Parts: sequence; C-alpha cells; structure tokens
Amino acid sequence: MTPSRPIGMETIILVDSKDKEIGTGEKLEVHQKGLLHRAFSVNIINRKGEFLLQQRAKIKYHSGGLWTNACCSHPHAGETLETAIHRRLKEEMGFDTDLKELFTMIYKASFSNGLTEHEFLHVYIGQWNGKVIPNPEEADDYRWIGIDELKKEIEADPDSFTPWFRLFFPRLSDMLG
Repeated sequence: MTPSRPIGMETIILVDSKDKEIGTGEKLEVHQKGLLHRAFSVNIINRKGEFLLQQRAKIKYHSGGLWTNACCSHPHAGETLETAIHRRLKEEMGFDTDLKELFTMIYKASFSNGLTEHEFLHVYIGQWNGKVIPNPEEADDYRWIGIDELKKEIEADPDSFTPWFRLFFPRLSDMLG
C-alpha cells in the first residue's frame, strides 16, 4: 500500500465556480487560505445495500476520528479525476472498483485548527463486496451500515461525521432510493 504524501508536499488543483482549472497550490497553503479547489468523495455500497464508512485516522490534518464516506481526496496537479479516484480508493481502503460520478457541489467548512475546506466536490459511487484493507495512515476503522441506520446516526450525532459527508449524504441517499 502506498503511503500518502505529507500534506506539505502535495500540489492540488485550484478551480473557479464552474470547475475550470485556474492554477495549482500547495495543499496546506490552499487549506490555510480557504481557496476553492477540486476534490472528490467516493461512496461504496455492497450488494446488501449497505454503505461503507471509514473513520478518518486521528493523525489526519483535520477531521481526525470522524466518520465519513469510503474515500475523500484531491487529484494532484496534472492528474485526472478518473486516475485520482481509483488511486486514492486503493491507497485508502485497499481495493478498487468501477465508479460513476453522480453529482457535484461546492461547499466550505472551517476547522478549529485554522484550516478551511473550500471544495468543488465530485461525488462518486461504486459497489464492492470484497475485502477492505484500510491504510492506517488514512483510516482508523471502517464499517458497513444500512442507509436508514446511517440517517438516524447522522441525525442523532452529526458531530461524529465529517462536514462534507453531512452535506452531500441527504442528496446521495435520495438518489439511492
């Protein structure tokens, strides 16, 4: 499993409100300044209709210990979304599968450590029924959960989930029926 690059070593893609590339920036600086950048969130369901959640590693630069979708990241400068989504799914959760883009959205969330996520987010879905091997640098834990149970958990304890997941999950769950 390939370890993730240190946050200060990654160059990510800056975009405008229509997802047109307008430049690149060093990941930490982009998050310190709250600049709009391209990102993606990969969602995985199994044949039972259960949703794969990962608990972000406590060592992550923000939102450590919170539950979120299977994989979230940014394409590197010069990397296509198609390449990035498969690369990161393998790096974070130890598997790859076919993925389909469902929708995009822009959101902004600030964190207590002074960082801000301001993302043009591409939301993907795929199905997986095999083994999950989370990278300990990325995820402390994972679990499968039914969508109705997940809705109840988010409602009862929203602060145990990442802000982006709370924002896009209602639309995603409506699409999944």
